[in-house]
Amino acid sequence: MNDTSPVIDPVENAPAGDALYTPPPLLPGPGAVSGDPVYVRRLDNPAAELEAGENWLVLYRSKDAHGGEVATSGIIALPDRTQHTMPKGGYPLISWAHGTVGVANRVAPSRDRGDTGASPMNAYPNDLLNSFLRRGWAVAMTDYEALGTGTEEHIHPYLLGHSEANGVLDIVLAARRIFRGAIGEKFAIVGHSQGGQAALFAAHHAHDRINGLVGVAAIAPANHSLNLVQAGAEDDKTGDGFAFTPLFLAGAIGGNPSIEPAQVLTDAALLLWPQSLHLSRAELSDDKSWGGIKGTDQFRGTYPEDPNPHQQLFDDQLAKMNPNVEIRVPVRIAQAAADMRVFAALPLPLKGTDVLVDELNETNKKHGIEVEYKRYGPLQVPLTEPLGVHFATINRDAPALADWIHDRFVGA
Repeated sequence: MNDTSPVIDPVENAPAGDALYTPPPLLPGPGAVSGDPVYVRRLDNPAAELEAGENWLVLYRSKDAHGGEVATSGIIALPDRTQHTMPKGGYPLISWAHGTVGVANRVAPSRDRGDTGASPMNAYPNDLLNSFLRRGWAVAMTDYEALGTGTEEHIHPYLLGHSEANGVLDIVLAARRIFRGAIGEKFAIVGHSQGGQAALFAAHHAHDRINGLVGVAAIAPANHSLNLVQAGAEDDKTGDGFAFTPLFLAGAIGGNPSIEPAQVLTDAALLLWPQSLHLSRAELSDDKSWGGIKGTDQFRGTYPEDPNPHQQLFDDQLAKMNPNVEIRVPVRIAQAAADMRVFAALPLPLKGTDVLVDELNETNKKHGIEVEYKRYGPLQVPLTEPLGVHFATINRDAPALADWIHDRFVGA
């Protein structure tokens, strides 16, 4: 007789240390499908652990934005078995999409050991994720394509929606296969900042790829990237926000590898470009890096008024990063009016989350979907937290968000 009992302690087959992040050759074939586990072992990185659960480090098969075979890393955490009896059919699952940390391998959430410029950003959502585990929900946390596992030839394609969606969805499949019978069919997608944008793209692609999605929640989702980059290119001052420029370019190259950085960037900016492979977004904001360059000194020629061919390709990819997409499950977006990283509203022609919500409602009214928009006023989110309102919104929204997800799981 076959043993059909749920698997909670899978066989560990991963190499020790960072060797896990160097995948073996992935051979395509009829038996090779996205979500198949490549390596599994208990997480041994205390900085990345969720204290309320049992943490596993995984490497799983996925696809890049062009359909090529890739291995993506992440963490899967199950609720503490001493506190939670597994429900019939397995634990509901949250697929968490993390915010911007950079494109360097060392800042990937599962690989960050608490000693990088991204460490505070990687740690901040843990209160929210632990609260999910304490409710008896499992949590899957992708690092995204080529973040942790990247090479100089294969950089994390920042904000590239299809790529992010693959990471967010395929780790759900991996969780179901690794923890057979312990992970249920119902799952929700939740993300913040870059991850909010990734969550919306993942919900869009989920429709014809995976069963069981009950809803998607985005906190301060990145949006209207082209709009912001073009405005920044006309700013004659320096600013830490220009640290996002090389990340946008990495994402654009991921979408269209023919884009040449030397044709997009000025000579001064091109000298800074290699730093993105080694530094976190926070470190790139330093005045000795991208934080010390004027907006008007970033791009070659007369961009954005008259982009050259490579800059036009760059713009094409930026436009595709806006998460105004068709979604067929309930959608919830939370945004603080005082957020100075992802804006709720900006003077026209700039656009923020308020406009994104209107766009999503228009795009999805044919599916009967209207965004539940929780917009926190200027005094409703603490202004004094070290990482600012952009991160403080996570904790401010956490109780209402968890209740919303609970209602989706029970079928409201």
